[in-house]
Amino acid sequence: MNYLALLQENLRVSIGAIFSNFLRTILTILIIAFGIMALVGILTAIHSIRFVVNKQFATMGTNTFTIESRSFNVQIGNKKYRRKNHPYINYRQAIEFKERFRFPATVSVSTFASPVATVKYRSKKTNPNVTVIGADESYLFTAGYELKKGRNIAGADIFLNRNTVIVGSSIVKKLFKDGEDPLEKEITIGNGRYIVTGVLKEKGESFNSSDNLCIIPYSNVRQYFSVPRRNYSISVTPDSRELYDAAVGYAEGLFRIVRNLDVRDEADFNITSSDFLSDIMNDVLKKVLYATTIIGFITLFGAAIGLMNIMLVQVSERTREIGIRKAIGARNNLIKQQFLFEAVLICQLGGILGIILGIFIGNIVSLILKSSFVIPWMWILGGLILCFIVGLGAGMFPAIKAAKLNPIVALHYE
Repeated sequence: MNYLALLQENLRVSIGAIFSNFLRTILTILIIAFGIMALVGILTAIHSIRFVVNKQFATMGTNTFTIESRSFNVQIGNKKYRRKNHPYINYRQAIEFKERFRFPATVSVSTFASPVATVKYRSKKTNPNVTVIGADESYLFTAGYELKKGRNIAGADIFLNRNTVIVGSSIVKKLFKDGEDPLEKEITIGNGRYIVTGVLKEKGESFNSSDNLCIIPYSNVRQYFSVPRRNYSISVTPDSRELYDAAVGYAEGLFRIVRNLDVRDEADFNITSSDFLSDIMNDVLKKVLYATTIIGFITLFGAAIGLMNIMLVQVSERTREIGIRKAIGARNNLIKQQFLFEAVLICQLGGILGIILGIFIGNIVSLILKSSFVIPWMWILGGLILCFIVGLGAGMFPAIKAAKLNPIVALHYE
């Protein structure tokens, strides 16, 4: 019980010593808080970015892979040489693949008409940054889109080459004010006039500007957005996740036949998935996390050196106090504990402040990205433990130095 009372008294003396030099204490706390803030803030921000990345790539179509061309160009002087066997995927190949793909899956064919189109409705028009996609009736499903109102592209729209369009929510907001219903309204895309038959559900900000687009039948794109060697993409969504790998293998083998590739030829097309792209982005974020964690630890190391220096100054300034305490019976362990308490308390105060600032700053990124509020509980606990270790490490040498002071020499210190 006496020992517990001594510890409480030592803690009280340590707190009093900390706040006796308020400015020095505040500066030390801020140095430590900056290191913890860097760690927690960056970790919180990366968690927010990772959440948004996974969410946005998931909206590209769950369990979907895409067959795309693998362009291979060589330039010698002013001349460009394209690899033979048509690296681009033409209309015939895309349709042939879709017709011959005998697998429990949904297949869609699409092509980019324009990434910089302007859409007009009466006197209103958008900026020239609207993406126009030519697609079939299965595209919405494989691309992860949902209709808010209206209908999907129908087979008759493609067969009869109808001027119908499905618009994104951003276009509706720009062109149709005061709640005007866009369905069955005539809009202009480039030089063509189209009837709005559907409106997509809003996805929010994403990497592929998913709300700022128009989807028209691909047959219409072939006629009104004609370009030489138009490239097509093929998206495949197996009926279940378990069939994914088998579907990829079957699709690759079938498309090699469609492309007339010999068994010895290298594939001149790519098969990619949203999971693959998401893994690449997460890998980049992981490397950023490692780099910033190292920076945070370096900052904390600098803070520990600064704290040790301040504690050594404290020992010098309070040498006479230490002598008096030893003269009235304080043992070396109690003197050591007092200075360790001070160092750990300063670190914990800095850690708590750094965690609060880090969560606040990190969630500014969440606010910008419209993500959920993130609290990295594991790193909060880790930050407090880290501050405790830093406090012990920085305070140990000054505490030992204070405990070893000769009381007679200390009493004569001026």
